[in-house]
Amino acid sequence: MNHSLGMAIETLVAILLMLTIGYCILLNKRLTRLKADEHSLKAVIGELITATEIAERAIGGLKLAVRDVNENLGSQLAAATQMSDQLYKQLGEADNVVRRLSKIAIAARPVTHPEAAAAPVAKPSPAKAVAAAAEAFSERRRSNGLAA
Repeated sequence: MNHSLGMAIETLVAILLMLTIGYCILLNKRLTRLKADEHSLKAVIGELITATEIAERAIGGLKLAVRDVNENLGSQLAAATQMSDQLYKQLGEADNVVRRLSKIAIAARPVTHPEAAAAPVAKPSPAKAVAAAAEAFSERRRSNGLAA
C-alpha cells in the first residue's frame, strides 16, 4: 500500500507540475503581449507629447495674431467712426446747400396768376433772384458763424 500511495502522490505532483508549466506558458504569452503593448503605448505617449507641444506653439501664434488683429481693428474702427462723423457733417452742409438752392430756384420762377393762364409767361424778376441768392448767402454765412 505504501507503494501505491507514493505512486498516487507522485502522479498528483506530476499533474500539478504539468498544470504549473501550462500556466507559466500562458503567463509568458501574456507578458510578451504586455511588453509589445507597452512599446506601442510609449510610442503613442511620445506622439501625444509632440502633438501637445505643436498645439501649444500654434496657440501662442494664434494669440499673437489675435492681438495684432485686435489692434488693427481698433484703429480701423476709430478711423471709420471719424469718417462717419465727417460724412454726417458734410451731409448736413449738403442739406443746407440744397435748401438754399431750392430757395433760389423758387425765387427765380416766374409768377403766374390764374387769370393770366392764356397770357404769355413773364420772365422771372432778376431782382427777386438776386435777393434770394443774397438771402441764401447770408444764411450760409450765419450758419458758419461768419456773420454778425
